[in-house]
Amino acid sequence: MIYYKTNEEIELMRESNLLVSKTLAYIAGLLKVGENGKNIDKKAEMFIRDHGGIPAFKGYRGFPSTLCMSLNDAVVHGIPTDRAFRETDSVSIDCGVLLNGFYGDAAFSFAFREVKEDVRTLLRVTRESLLKGIEAARPGNRVGDISYAIQHYCEKQHGYGVVRELVGHGVGKSLHEDPEVPNFGLKGKGPLLKEGMVLAIEPMVNLGNKAVKQMDDGWTILTRDGKASAHFEHSVAVKTDGPDILSDHSFVDEAVKKNEELVNISINF
Repeated sequence: MIYYKTNEEIELMRESNLLVSKTLAYIAGLLKVGENGKNIDKKAEMFIRDHGGIPAFKGYRGFPSTLCMSLNDAVVHGIPTDRAFRETDSVSIDCGVLLNGFYGDAAFSFAFREVKEDVRTLLRVTRESLLKGIEAARPGNRVGDISYAIQHYCEKQHGYGVVRELVGHGVGKSLHEDPEVPNFGLKGKGPLLKEGMVLAIEPMVNLGNKAVKQMDDGWTILTRDGKASAHFEHSVAVKTDGPDILSDHSFVDEAVKKNEELVNISINF
C-alpha cells in the first residue's frame, strides 16, 4: 500500500532529512586517513541523538550500526569496522533517522585523495544519475520513468553496471514503504506517480558489471568482480510543481571542501 503525505507531513519529513544531511556533513569532517568506521559510527549516533533523532538503521532487522558504511567494492549495507581508512579508499555512507514520527534517508559516496580517476568518475556519474532519476519523479509519470533515466545514463551512456538486487523505496512513517523504486526499468511502467508520494531514490552503480554477492556477515553486498561501486540517495517528495528534494547534499559538499583528505566530486548540473 502506498501512503500519500500531506504538505504538513512532508515538512516534518524535510526536518528528518535535514538531520540526515547534517549528520552526513558532520561525518564528512571526520573522514581521515587512519580513522576507522567504528569510531565514526559512534560519533554519528551521538550527533543524531544530541539533535533529538533516533538512528533509523541501528537494530533494524538486527543491523548493528547507526551507519551503513561500504568501502570500495562494497555496494551497500556495509558494517563499520576498526579497519583504518586509506588514502586510496572510496566509501559510501547511508544514514537514516527517525524524527517527529517520520524517517529521513539519504546517502553520499566519498573519495579519499588518492582514489583512482576511474573511481572518481564513477562517483560523479552515479551522483548525476540520481538527479536524472529525480527529474522524472513527477505526477503522471511512472516509477519506470525514474528507473529508465538512471539505467540509461549509467549503462547506455557510461558503460557501468546498475545493481538489480537492491532498489529504492517509499519512505515515511516506516523506513521502507511501497513502492519499490528500481534503478533499472522501462519508461511508462510501474506504479503511477502522484502528489504526496515520498520516494528514497538511490542508484547503486558498479564500475564493472552489475553482478553482486553477499558477505558472510549477512549484510554487506559486494561487487562480484571486485571492482568499485558507488551509491547516492535523496528522499524526494512528488509534487505538482516538480520533485521536491527533502534531503540536502549541499551541506555535505561544503564539509568535503573543507576536508583536505577528501576529493570534491563535482557534478555537471
